[in-house]
Amino acid sequence: MKKTKLGINTAAAILDIINAILFTTSWFIITFMAFSESFSGGDGSQTSAVGIFFYVMAGIGLIIHIIALVKSKKAGLSIVGHILGIIGCACFVLTALLAFPAIVLLIIASVFCFRQKQVLA
Repeated sequence: MKKTKLGINTAAAILDIINAILFTTSWFIITFMAFSESFSGGDGSQTSAVGIFFYVMAGIGLIIHIIALVKSKKAGLSIVGHILGIIGCACFVLTALLAFPAIVLLIIASVFCFRQKQVLA
């Protein structure tokens, strides 16, 4: 069997690590933005913009994992990392309150995406 490595798997794994770091900081950043904006009499637009950034990053991760899942399936590579990545990104997209499970899932997903193990048919 010829070992196949896909660049999109590596990209998905790196994006998982970046998203895990972003999701870890998201609670603090959004909370501090909300407090600072409420004390200064803001209308909530800055907090919304910051929240949207985190949701967009989760959406990008979701799209990358779906594309990588299809390509890995065609190449005969393990899809475990992509399934975990899809679930992790979807958790955060549903609500930022699920950031902790998303972080754990994305860290595990990045390990499996980096491995790129050939599956036996």
